[in-house]
Amino acid sequence: MDAIYDMGIPHPITPYPKLIINACLTGMVPMKKDTPHVPLTVDEIIEDAIRCYDAGASMVHVHARDEQGEPTYKKEVYADIITGIRASRPDMIICATTSGRIHNTFECRSEVLELTGDAKPDMGSLTMGSLNFPKQASINEPEMINSLATAMRDRGIVPEIECFETGMIQTTKVLIQRGVLVKPFYCNLLFGSIFSAPASLFDLSHMVQSLPPAMPWGAAGIGKFQLKMNFAAVLMGGHVRVGLEDNIWFDQDATELATNPGLVERVANFSRQIGREVATASQAREIIGLA
Repeated sequence: MDAIYDMGIPHPITPYPKLIINACLTGMVPMKKDTPHVPLTVDEIIEDAIRCYDAGASMVHVHARDEQGEPTYKKEVYADIITGIRASRPDMIICATTSGRIHNTFECRSEVLELTGDAKPDMGSLTMGSLNFPKQASINEPEMINSLATAMRDRGIVPEIECFETGMIQTTKVLIQRGVLVKPFYCNLLFGSIFSAPASLFDLSHMVQSLPPAMPWGAAGIGKFQLKMNFAAVLMGGHVRVGLEDNIWFDQDATELATNPGLVERVANFSRQIGREVATASQAREIIGLA
């Protein structure tokens, strides 16, 4: 199989790997006034994760909200979410965010990484550089990236590496070279945010080719670029991140509000239609290298 991949024979002549679908349920921006379908409470997030699992998602990317619906870093809230998901779908891969978009201190961002036992996340998000969102900056200084990566490594939590442009891939390579990042690896490539990599197939191809060899990757599109980048990733043999965190609309004209399970199901159906099987959670763990 390795020899076939090395020769560059395209899919589906080269067999597709099974598709990992990563459901990003909540994020830090959508509120109930934007869409009634965004899960904000602990129970809503757990229920949505279960429905996404049943629709084909093997991984869930979790953000927590407080009682007012605002983003929170509190590990107690994450513990309730993670243990709730595991009680019903114990093999689902759970990634907790360490975003500094609002609470940008190491103490806040790393609090979720302190969880143990059934509350411990399998993975933690790790954005590999600073970037500008439409209304604010997300600051990720080298020291912060290094500290979060080290905390994950020392606690046996796999980084969900997030790259919004090719410079962040270079940062990933540097931290691998220094031994800060160690296997297993998984990388999300995110496209279409107005001030970062555009959602073109050229940029997707370029960033995929820039990754370290054999690193599993998934692609996400922001807003109306979600479906385009999801389908492109499926065709290229990559994996997919999809959900209301990135896009609250189901259609390109923004007339039909989406649900997380509906977005997952659409990607799963497309993948099966082109002859690519969707990975179970256990198969996704094997692909990534998780216990």
